[in-house]
Amino acid sequence: MSDSTKPSLPSASIGNIHIDPTGFVKLGAQLPTLANILAQAIDELGITLSAQQQRTLLLYLDQLLLWNKAYNLTAITDPVEALIKHVIDCLAIITHLPSGSLLDIGTGAGLPAVIIAICQPERSCTALDSNQKKIRFIKQISSELGLSNMQPIASRIEAHEVSYDVVTSRAFASLIDFVEVAQPRLADNGYLCAMKGKAPSEEERHVLGNDWQFKTIKLNVPRLHDSRHLIELSYKNV
Repeated sequence: MSDSTKPSLPSASIGNIHIDPTGFVKLGAQLPTLANILAQAIDELGITLSAQQQRTLLLYLDQLLLWNKAYNLTAITDPVEALIKHVIDCLAIITHLPSGSLLDIGTGAGLPAVIIAICQPERSCTALDSNQKKIRFIKQISSELGLSNMQPIASRIEAHEVSYDVVTSRAFASLIDFVEVAQPRLADNGYLCAMKGKAPSEEERHVLGNDWQFKTIKLNVPRLHDSRHLIELSYKNV
């Protein structure tokens, strides 16, 4: 998918981190700016990522924008906005995720599954979506980025029968709907982790409260002024 025949681009240096511009197609002259925004966000979030991991995140963004029209991946086309609202938004949950195998339901372009796989290469990540085209994109980008811990699967959640320690979702229809479809895929003592704009409503807490233990984490996403929360649910052992 990459095109290394493009003209030479300015390299991006962040302190002692150098981002090689080879292989980037869409980010072009904005690469140094994007690399600095990303590095600052990583620092603010308290995440430790190597120069190679930071470059891989930017390569993912580059390919996301390059293949956006073909695969209908995102409505956001501006690189800075896409970096903040997609990559950095997903980075904000990294330090809050419980350990273990992970399933991302309705992953779309691989958000947050691909971001998690890049940041946590020791974690087994499965990206699930019923959209065949988007899963093809994730398969191709996972191969190009060397994400051996990523397994993209084109399927409806109801037809997927493997259990996981952590089940995530981003922008899922509702918290109640997410819990309903995700719970059967949850291993014993596992966690559901929903990325949401708002904290759970009283109605959602009431409906789920008898069976689930809630942990609501307010996320501070660098450069994003919208509300963000990570809702962590664990099944009550009665």
